[in-house]
Amino acid sequence: MTADAAGAIEIRSALARLRRTTRLPVAFGGLVDPGRQQVRISELSGTATLALSGLPVSSGNGLGGRAVALARPCAVTDYSSSRQISHEYDIPVATEGLRSILAVPVVVRRRVRGVLYGALRTAEPLGDRTLDAAMEAARDVEQALAVGDEARSLAAAAQAGPAATGAAWEQVREAHAALRALAPRIADPALRAELLDACELLTPEAPGGAVRLAPRELDVLACVAAGATNSAASQRLGLRPETVKSYLRSAMRKLGAHTRGEAVATARRTGLLP
Repeated sequence: MTADAAGAIEIRSALARLRRTTRLPVAFGGLVDPGRQQVRISELSGTATLALSGLPVSSGNGLGGRAVALARPCAVTDYSSSRQISHEYDIPVATEGLRSILAVPVVVRRRVRGVLYGALRTAEPLGDRTLDAAMEAARDVEQALAVGDEARSLAAAAQAGPAATGAAWEQVREAHAALRALAPRIADPALRAELLDACELLTPEAPGGAVRLAPRELDVLACVAAGATNSAASQRLGLRPETVKSYLRSAMRKLGAHTRGEAVATARRTGLLP
């Protein structure tokens, strides 16, 4: 799945959650076009027309463009008469019959990657609860995009394989541990599978008859390999400290290891860890 396709899925899911949690009748949004300072509206939810579909919104223009330029949420009570924004997109907005609108940017590593909009067909203030819900939906998209970025970086690093050494390879190992910890939190199964596939690219295929660890045992061992204590691993994985200890003991037993370090070394030697 391409980055754009995965991002579109996340935008679509976020819009559905936004409408569900805010009761807003209309939501729409899209991602920033690669290499350009504009958002292309690709996902619509609750719209009555296709007036907004495919609309390119340039940075600084209209409400969404203002949100992109400022990298912060923006809202207007009556779009057509607002003096806070420019009015390049009045026709498609009026065609859809929208009045009160909010726009929340999706920001990953200080770069705006998309915008989520929510709207009413009446001119009335959008309260703090509505804005908070929209920002929460945007945060979910941000996390998913960040994880996707890491997965693709990890896959690229896998092409170098053992050629990456020293500090560079340690960074790859840290990324591997972080991505395995994040995977269970990703709601979209396709994106979660893509992430785990990228993780596996860094680990050579285990020889026939090699030890097999359960996914959670491997998650714990990956955290340990990255230098995490049992307490830190429990926080990262969302598990109880006792559960982390149990998984670690089980992994050590399967690997025939007597210490944490020996377990990590064996797992790396047998291709279970990078």
